[in-house]
Amino acid sequence: MHSLPFIRLVHADWSKTPAKRWAAQAKKSEVGWEVEAPRLVGPVDAFLRTLMQEPQPTLAGFDFPIGVPASFGQKTGFSGFIEAIEHFGSGPWSRFYDVAERAEEIALHRPFYPYRPSSTRHQHLVDGHGVCEMSALMRQCEKVTRESLAACSLFWTLGPKQVGKAAISGWREVIRPARRAGALLWPFDGQLLSLSQAGKLVICETYPAEAYGQVDVSFRSGGGKKKQDYRREATSRLASRCASHAIKLSDQMRNTLSDGFGAKNNGDDAFDAAIGLFGMIEVVEGRREASPTTMNVPEWEGWILGRLG
Repeated sequence: MHSLPFIRLVHADWSKTPAKRWAAQAKKSEVGWEVEAPRLVGPVDAFLRTLMQEPQPTLAGFDFPIGVPASFGQKTGFSGFIEAIEHFGSGPWSRFYDVAERAEEIALHRPFYPYRPSSTRHQHLVDGHGVCEMSALMRQCEKVTRESLAACSLFWTLGPKQVGKAAISGWREVIRPARRAGALLWPFDGQLLSLSQAGKLVICETYPAEAYGQVDVSFRSGGGKKKQDYRREATSRLASRCASHAIKLSDQMRNTLSDGFGAKNNGDDAFDAAIGLFGMIEVVEGRREASPTTMNVPEWEGWILGRLG
């Protein structure tokens, strides 16, 4: 493994709700990475313009799914996710992003469900897609590994693990406009090394919880990121770890860590924005592979940066 020539890293903890979208940034200097404290993303168009501007190359990570299960994608008739995302939401696919309100509305052209909780079950999604089980609606990178628990199908839109609505927002507001403006998409457009040498914005998928163990962040039994004290305790070793890896924290970032990312309700969103960024640094500096060496070049499913199982 070797370091990659990105000079700016940005990680966004994404949500369909603008008030829960936070981003953290790091810039490369002569002595290492300089990390700034997380901030609210704000208007998405302005955020994307900033990402597209200098300095480049920039690697931007977003914690929503980028890709669809291959079994689903192959039914669409498109060549891959890159082509499909240009059609989703228009023409015959005009209702693609309209979350199904009733089980009988689930279809290839309207795959997300349910719109609201009302006697909804995973079996409705399974039956609507014509598959045998929920795992058939998951990408390979979302399935359980020795290091990680299974994620939820991106087509499911309820509950604490659901990512469907964030994916809908991310594909419409981030991926499609960024691609049209010239951004590259890992791993669909190529290996991370070659993309990092193109001098452009490169977008990737992240999973902050995947990064916790990679950067020595852990919660005690019964703890979790929702409470300030637990966040403070979980990151107590992070500042010294950064110092040993030539990662310089801004004064505000250092204060944010020591404060446990504040007492407000959105502290866990800022927390994930920051920890996801530190995970990206691990990959860019060559301390962790971006993906398994056996991963095939994907047409449909994509991959989560740094996930090795």
